[in-house]
Amino acid sequence: MASEPKVRAAGAVLWKPAAQHGVRVALVHRPRYRDWSLPKGKADGGESAQQTAEREVLEETGSTAAIGRALTQVSYEVSAGLKTVQYFAARATGGRFTPNKEVDKIEWLPIEAARDRLSYEFDLAVLDTFAVQPAELATVVLVRHAKAGHRESYDGDDAGRPLDAKGRKQAKALVGQLLPFGVNRIVSAPVTRCVQTVQPTADARQLPVQLQVVFGEEVYRDDPAAARRTIAGLAGGCDAEQAAGAVVVASQGGVIPGVVKSLAARAGVSIPDAGTPKASFWVLSFDREQLVQADPYPPPEI
Repeated sequence: MASEPKVRAAGAVLWKPAAQHGVRVALVHRPRYRDWSLPKGKADGGESAQQTAEREVLEETGSTAAIGRALTQVSYEVSAGLKTVQYFAARATGGRFTPNKEVDKIEWLPIEAARDRLSYEFDLAVLDTFAVQPAELATVVLVRHAKAGHRESYDGDDAGRPLDAKGRKQAKALVGQLLPFGVNRIVSAPVTRCVQTVQPTADARQLPVQLQVVFGEEVYRDDPAAARRTIAGLAGGCDAEQAAGAVVVASQGGVIPGVVKSLAARAGVSIPDAGTPKASFWVLSFDREQLVQADPYPPPEI
């Protein structure tokens, strides 16, 4: 049986566009270790991996970032025990570097130059995973609504059934889970519990929740391809500014598994055998309208 990590951490391949469709990635120099590495650091209590990666990128490089697809996970022994670092792709969206005791300089390098500069083999493996796909991918985060009691106990049209007390807590907790992806648009099935699940995130970003009937179970039963086409269209229709963040889509348990499987099958993408419990979500990465990766995320801990 694999050992449970004693230290959880996260980091990123932080990148920005360069001339002629190229990219440059950020490497940090740590004077204490006299090394060049990818930005990373230990999780604070209660943080998700994507929250840790976003915070560590900001602390070490001064850059704000939109977290993208999950990359590889690296594990190694430290004095406290097994340390596991989850890496992500992360697009730089602003900020400015200020030298500090932990990181005294950063460099933005083309990928090949970064390979030559990195001090550790495991960082090279992470960079290679990043380079497998184009950097400029569109992100759609497909969220299942939070807990909303039971259909049998609700007196009224089921589309109007609201979140229960636990669901409201989950919706609030989802804010911190979703914002690291750089949310810039929010879409929902016209179902009260779906809208309520993403409303706190919409409020935090001062965005409207746009309703799309194709993401409700009733329409999906009659035309399952419509939801798949719409999600692919949301990804393919992103302009340069939108592609620097994520579209969040709130839907239902009778829609999400089928949509993810259909997108993956059409693109020849392997997906984990993961369920879709309430308040969980999938991060879908697209090259135009073609799915290239699907990452499942569990519900927030409350």
